Amino acid sequence: MVKCERCGAESAESARFCSNCGAAIGKAVKEEYTVSSDDLIGEVKRLLHEGNITRLIVKDETGKVLLEIPVWAGIVGAVLAPWLAALGAIAAVATKCTITVVRKA
Repeated sequence: MVKCERCGAESAESARFCSNCGAAIGKAVKEEYTVSSDDLIGEVKRLLHEGNITRLIVKDETGKVLLEIPVWAGIVGAVLAPWLAALGAIAAVATKCTITVVRKA
């Protein structure tokens, strides 16, 4: 059995998606970057342009998730604009943020 990273439910070894929440199951590599609020938008844009990201999570200095961007947001430019506006608001409130990047292994 494989445990879903998102909801914790167990699925069969051969499953590609969680039967409970629908999240992709498989090996993923997580990287974390700590950036100041001034560099937040630039760093997120740089990471999205790499193109091999499945999920991007922005947390404040206490570890609270402020924004979670799925992979498809980086593909469609028109969809990306509201995310960047939200990042601007987050940057105004938080002083230091942690960006967690999830990539398929």
